[in-house]
Amino acid sequence: MDDEIMIFAAISVALMSAASQSAAQEPPAAPVLSLPAPDQGASLPDTTEPEVLQNAQTYAAYRSDVTLAGERELLSGADLDATMDALSQYYDGDRLVNAQIAYAALVAARNPEFIDAVRAVADYYGTETAAAALTHDPMYVTGFMGADTAGQTVAVAIDGDVTDIREVGARYRQAAYDLQHERWAQQRARDRQERLSSLESASERLDVQFRAPETPAAAPMGASATLFAQPEVVDLNLPDLSVEVGQSQLQPDERRVGRMLSLAALDAIEDGDMTYMDRLLDDPAVERCMAWVRLDLAQCVAAGHFKYEDSFCIAEHALNDVADCLTATRAPTEAVSN
Repeated sequence: MDDEIMIFAAISVALMSAASQSAAQEPPAAPVLSLPAPDQGASLPDTTEPEVLQNAQTYAAYRSDVTLAGERELLSGADLDATMDALSQYYDGDRLVNAQIAYAALVAARNPEFIDAVRAVADYYGTETAAAALTHDPMYVTGFMGADTAGQTVAVAIDGDVTDIREVGARYRQAAYDLQHERWAQQRARDRQERLSSLESASERLDVQFRAPETPAAAPMGASATLFAQPEVVDLNLPDLSVEVGQSQLQPDERRVGRMLSLAALDAIEDGDMTYMDRLLDDPAVERCMAWVRLDLAQCVAAGHFKYEDSFCIAEHALNDVADCLTATRAPTEAVSN
């Protein structure tokens, strides 16, 4: 196994070298965050595993609920309860973590140069050797031709989603102050145990009804709201991700994004075997972060005395803390120092 991994690492170096020589001959233009059309007009690879697609659909459903939370009128305690319960459906165990990784893998798979490089290595050395090397260290995949573009596309798409979550969080944080002038929000909250029980069982009520869309192949892949069709389309004025990036390129968290690219690579070369894919769908560090989200949200709700305080708990823990967990980029200073 070690020999296979060393061979695969050597191929990665060779691919990076080839990419460097090509770059020296022809200076690349600034990348554009509008994904090129995949071969044969397919919006998603036809080899996409059902488990990957199902997880990605869960992420799209989560983003839809964030959008609805941002548009919901807060006219009673029931409105705050609806937001809290809807978001909490996704925070149990590794559900949202797996969902985000799968979604990002589908975004990465829309980059044909990257997928072609993965398949070329797998064809030459065999799927088993390639899969073993990819799961041994997700950083290997970052050396493939096209990986930089795929990684940047993933980072920008996730950054757009995280920004939207924070914007909704800012709305609920402000509402925590504004609602103090509403009589219903000033009343003593006597539903704490009921609230905690509802949060505890929220994950059991999740029922994702999304489906993969029939979209034009050249459609840009940006925030998750553009990835899946929805029964009812809601608009939170999501930022346009089809913009050129040069000086303002994001700094991806290499290990997190590498895991997402590795899943895209495995999805392109595996045929029905989820053994390796299941390893990459897990991200223990982010799962621990989400565990703290659930704990902090429950403690915040339990400590609240008035209904308007629930709006603060939603903002601080159900939205802003989650955005921190899901981010896939580093601050420029952090990226340089590492």
